[in-house]
Amino acid sequence: MEYRIIYSSRRTLAIQITKACEVVVRAPRGISREKIDAFVKKSEAWILKHLEIQKSRRETKPELKAELEALKQRALLILPQRVEYFSRLMGVSPSSVSINRAKTRFGSCSSKGRINFSCRLMQYPDEAIDYVIIHELAHLKHLNHSKEFWAFVERFCPDYKARKGLLK
Repeated sequence: MEYRIIYSSRRTLAIQITKACEVVVRAPRGISREKIDAFVKKSEAWILKHLEIQKSRRETKPELKAELEALKQRALLILPQRVEYFSRLMGVSPSSVSINRAKTRFGSCSSKGRINFSCRLMQYPDEAIDYVIIHELAHLKHLNHSKEFWAFVERFCPDYKARKGLLK
C-alpha cells in the first residue's frame, strides 16, 4: 500500500486519508521505517474502509457543491430582506449579515452584532426560517438563552416551539 510520511515532533503514529484519497502517515522524528510499515499493515482494514468513504464523498461532491451554491444564492435573495423586516419590528440592528455553508448550526450571532446564517436553512419551511432569524436577532438584546431571551423571542414568534420543531 502506498503512503506518504510526514515527520514532526509528535509522539505517536497517526494515519490520515486526505480529500484527494491519499494515505498520509504522521510520524515522530526518528522512528524506523519498519515500525511505520508495521503500523500501516496493522491498520490496513481501517485505511481501506476510510478510502472507500472518502471516494464516495468525492463522487457526490459535485452535486452537493451545485446544490449548496443554489441554496446560497436563494439565501442571499431572501434572508437579508427578512432580517431587515424583523430588525425593524424588533427594534434591533445587526452590524452585518452573512451567509455560510455551516453544517451544524443554522445561525449564529456574535457579541459584535454579526449574524451568520447557513444556506442549508433554505431547505426548511418559511416558518422555520423566520424563527431562526428572530432567534438570532433576539441575541442582539440578550446574548444568551435566558428566560428574558425566550420571552423576547416569544413576543415576535408566539409559536416558536412548534417552528423550532420544524428544524429537526
